Amino acid sequence: MISAPVSKALNKQIELEGSSSQFYLAMASWAETQGLNGIAAFLYQHADEERMHMLKLIRFVNERGGHGVIPMLKQPPVTFKSVKSVFEEILKHEIRVTAEINGLVDATLKVKDYTTHNFLQWYVSEQIEEEALARQIVDKLKLIGDDKGGLYFFDRDLEQLSKTEASGEGNEA
Repeated sequence: MISAPVSKALNKQIELEGSSSQFYLAMASWAETQGLNGIAAFLYQHADEERMHMLKLIRFVNERGGHGVIPMLKQPPVTFKSVKSVFEEILKHEIRVTAEINGLVDATLKVKDYTTHNFLQWYVSEQIEEEALARQIVDKLKLIGDDKGGLYFFDRDLEQLSKTEASGEGNEA
């Protein structure tokens, strides 16, 4: 049985994962309206992944005797300054999610909830990948700068990456 404080903390994480999905979805929609179909595909795919992270938490809480609460989500931004700003926001967001996951891990250790601690290790590993990918993308965008040709190739590369991940050949990000 999951304790009330751990259940409450996991429900807070459920809300954060749901918000993450909406955030990625808003960015994907914006990118698509800018003609950046590769970036949009990448972001739509990541919106789905964040939703799956939320569902995984909901199911875990319910299986452990708690109640995974479906949160009301705030509307994310509708427009963005640039592709670079989108991915800088993603990096900041993923760093925040990592901090929240680490806080959850710490909370489970304090109450000796080793089952939840073990479950959260998947999220710890996932966040390492999420942050690394966001950093790599931001670094590439810094290299591209204002070069429209570079942005074209970057967009095309993300489209290829999305196709590879969708077919199961790439790593889950």
